Amino acid sequence: MTSLVIVDVSPIDKTQLSKYSALAAETLKAFGGHFIAKGEIESLHGEVKHPIKAVIEFPDKKSAQNWYNSAAYQAIIPIREQGMRSQFHLV
Repeated sequence: MTSLVIVDVSPIDKTQLSKYSALAAETLKAFGGHFIAKGEIESLHGEVKHPIKAVIEFPDKKSAQNWYNSAAYQAIIPIREQGMRSQFHLV
C-alpha cells in the first residue's frame, strides 16, 4: 500500500534549505519516492505550527523507512538542521 511522508517545515536559513531540498530529492529516487505536494499551507482548521508542508509518496511503508534510514539521507541531516525546524510523519 502507498505510504506518505509528511514533512512540516519552518525555514531558518533559506540558502541551507535550498541546498538540503535539492539533495533530499535525489535521495528519494532509489526508494521509489517522489514529491506530490510542497509549499506554503492554508489552514482550514486549527493552529499552524509550521507554515510549509511537503508530502512525499513511496510505494510502501518499508520503502519510506528505508529511505529515511539510508546512509544517503542520513548524511544530509546536518544540512537539514541548519536550514529548517521540522517534523516528519509517516502515514
